[in-house]
Amino acid sequence: MLPMGNMFLRSEFASTIGSIFFFYTIFERYVPPQLRRNLQKYTHRLIGAVNPYIQIVFHESTGERLERSEVYAAIQNYLSSDSSRQAKRLKADLMRDSKKIVLTMDDYEEITDSYEGAQMSWVAAKTVKTENQPSYYSRGNGERRYYKLTFHKKHRELVVNSYLNHVLEQGKFIKVQNRQRKLYTNNRSDRMFWPRESMWSHVFLDHPASFRTLAMDPAKKKEIVDDLITFSKSKEYYREIGKAWKRGYLLYGPPGTGKSTMIAAMANLLEYDIYDLELTAVKDNTELRKLLIEVSSKSIIVIEDIDCSLDLTGQRKKKKRKSDEDDDDEDEDDEEKKDPKLKEAKKEMQNDKQSKVTLSGLLNFIDGLWSACGDERLLVFTTNHVDDLDPALIRRGRMDKHIELSYCTFEAFKVLAKNYLGLESHQLFETIEQQLNETEMTPADVAESLTPKTAPRDVEACLRNLIEALENAKEAARLKAEEQEKKRLLKKEKKEKAAKEASTSNEEAKREDQLTAPKEIEINGNGKEANSTKPES
Repeated sequence: MLPMGNMFLRSEFASTIGSIFFFYTIFERYVPPQLRRNLQKYTHRLIGAVNPYIQIVFHESTGERLERSEVYAAIQNYLSSDSSRQAKRLKADLMRDSKKIVLTMDDYEEITDSYEGAQMSWVAAKTVKTENQPSYYSRGNGERRYYKLTFHKKHRELVVNSYLNHVLEQGKFIKVQNRQRKLYTNNRSDRMFWPRESMWSHVFLDHPASFRTLAMDPAKKKEIVDDLITFSKSKEYYREIGKAWKRGYLLYGPPGTGKSTMIAAMANLLEYDIYDLELTAVKDNTELRKLLIEVSSKSIIVIEDIDCSLDLTGQRKKKKRKSDEDDDDEDEDDEEKKDPKLKEAKKEMQNDKQSKVTLSGLLNFIDGLWSACGDERLLVFTTNHVDDLDPALIRRGRMDKHIELSYCTFEAFKVLAKNYLGLESHQLFETIEQQLNETEMTPADVAESLTPKTAPRDVEACLRNLIEALENAKEAARLKAEEQEKKRLLKKEKKEKAAKEASTSNEEAKREDQLTAPKEIEINGNGKEANSTKPES
């Protein structure tokens, strides 16, 4: 049995709680709303005068359209690690675009956080309203969730100036670490049916490429990796020097040398999204700017085979002779007179098929004013023919780092041998090194020769397949060189023969002119005839 004193205390406590609820019900029901608001206002002021703690509330949905608050999402990511260690009641959810389950504290749970010696208290709470508010983030019963931060007033400056920024930065960092990365491609504007439809479509990016497996000279590989990591940590540096936080990379070399694979390795190293921009699907420069605006931070904008995308080589088309232009205009005028709608139909077809993106528009896209509308972006161009590109397009400041991806070297072969066969050394390596020094073969062709064709894999057979492929490539290169030499000699012979024939023809023409020229008889001072040739007028 409980002691009489404890029973008395419990009955008194129950009576007090009951009285409080009774008076609160009377207060809510019979006191006018205006008077209630005034009483609540002055009560809060009275409590605030004696309470040393400050509270900040972060609502889940903000603004007139009640969209999800980025600040709320960042706080949720930040508290997820502390929640799993401190909270007793947790919620497990797969956040949007996240690749793993995120644990967050349940409603009315409280956890503490320490920052530079100051103690902070976070509470997850919600309010329930009688009327439903239409919003994606409001529940059907009118629930509005929020986080409440409580701290001592002596830490006000620390919280406002430092702690909140720390929470936001760490929350965004955790979001990047947890998110599922994406590969985007741009949509054609003439196929978009909704005004607010995104100009990009995406799939989840799950490419296994890495710099560890990339067939490249180790020293060059390390240089590229260091450059990328340095860029990703240089936010304040770019701000100090007054430049947008972006960097351009030009990857050039023969087909099959690993340009696309390197882009995937860059994205995996930095945890960036990839935006594969197809220029031929972009209507004009305005649409190009709109695409740039929708690109998120921590991303790589890729334009592959830029020399084939549009006429951006810098070479100007030869102008037609005026006579040809006049003839063309006359023909077009005759056709248009016969069919007045023909001209409009031609124009519509040209507008639908041809992109109006200009070199100037692309240059502004790279480093103009619009390029500063986002942070932490890489811009990567690939090409097989770097000499065909306009120098203004690839100069430093636009394409800051030029990376040549050439034919397979012995160092690159050793990386491929380790990847495909698990080999670091073999007696046939010396032969392969000699063959690679004498023969040009892309890493893609080398990798195909090293790919096992039987199970279990026969390592020596794969190496001998590569040696045979190198010998065949060497022989093919020799035959091609001989054929080109024959063509060169034949062309030279034809040129010399044509020059000789032209010279002979000129000499014969001169002799004919001399024979057919009219003669005049003149009497000199001695009374003799003097022949002179008088040219025809």
